[in-house]
Amino acid sequence: MNEAVKLTRELVRIDSVGGNEAAVATPLARRLEAAGFEVREHEYAPGRAGLVARWGSGLPVTLTGHLDTVPLGAQSWTREPHSAEVDGDRLYGRGTSDMKAGLAALVVAAEEHGRGQGRRVALELVLTVGEESGCEGAIDMAARGLVGPSRGLLVAEPTANRALLGHKGALWLKVTAHGRTAHGSMPHLGDNAIYKLARAISAAERFDHGVPKHPRLGAPTTNVGTAHGGINVNSVPDLAQATLDLRTVAGQDHAVLRDRLRKALGGETTLEVLTDLPALWTEQEDPFVQTLLSAGAHAPGDGPAASYFTDASILASACGGVPAVICGPGEPDQAHVTDEYCEIPRIEEAVDIYRAALARL
Repeated sequence: MNEAVKLTRELVRIDSVGGNEAAVATPLARRLEAAGFEVREHEYAPGRAGLVARWGSGLPVTLTGHLDTVPLGAQSWTREPHSAEVDGDRLYGRGTSDMKAGLAALVVAAEEHGRGQGRRVALELVLTVGEESGCEGAIDMAARGLVGPSRGLLVAEPTANRALLGHKGALWLKVTAHGRTAHGSMPHLGDNAIYKLARAISAAERFDHGVPKHPRLGAPTTNVGTAHGGINVNSVPDLAQATLDLRTVAGQDHAVLRDRLRKALGGETTLEVLTDLPALWTEQEDPFVQTLLSAGAHAPGDGPAASYFTDASILASACGGVPAVICGPGEPDQAHVTDEYCEIPRIEEAVDIYRAALARL
């Protein structure tokens, strides 16, 4: 069995749902240290550790993936989610596609690169915690200065080894309306916070981002995800809140967007930022993209952007505004699903792509 497939199975057997990333980081740190990498641990919280591993000198190429996985969900699995069961060409288990196969392929390709002959590009592996909950680990790593300048960023999220060129940004906001409580039979004595929130929600439905449609990422969007308020049926509510999910395109300034939205919603509510991840886009003509394509990555085709956001929202900037490509062996439609699997030949192919691309750089 291919070394990357073996490593994927080892990682899938470690339960890192919603945390416990240190249990995944520790064996990877040992492997990378044995391969000659200088490894630094990033302790985000107890039991939650990522790592930054550096090999070689000079400006590196940055390789990144996240160590956490999402919960299993309420639906029963037909395969034990942490057994890493192999059935034909498929490897089953939580995190097989999103994204322990990508982690394994990066690590094995990096090890092989370090053992190669001749002049070789320097590498920096950035393995993060808390990506699934809003890129928390990448944000903290960047704030601590643990990620440095590089030549390019490769993200091993699930793309079936297509070279995707970016994704929309995410600006998640909490909208809060305050009022004054009173008895429901005497609403004139109160100040109904739900009415205020309802007016803000209506304004959000009509909100115009004020930017043109991106030629490849499409138009920015706004969605009201949750709304709640009040304590019981016969009281005037003095607090009501909603959450907004704005997906943005390359070139949008989130600070300007927040100001625009605040004016559109009116003065009856306040806004609190929950998640702020800028959009990502690299042109296909960029030499970093072309290197990956020449190394065997599949062309982006008509859908060149990922439907999800990634740590590259934070890390591309932390690396100095470098070109970033998302390319990993996982199946995109298997992320977060019950009975998640990854095609084993994709894992083997990913190692070949990464190894060839690093040799060309």
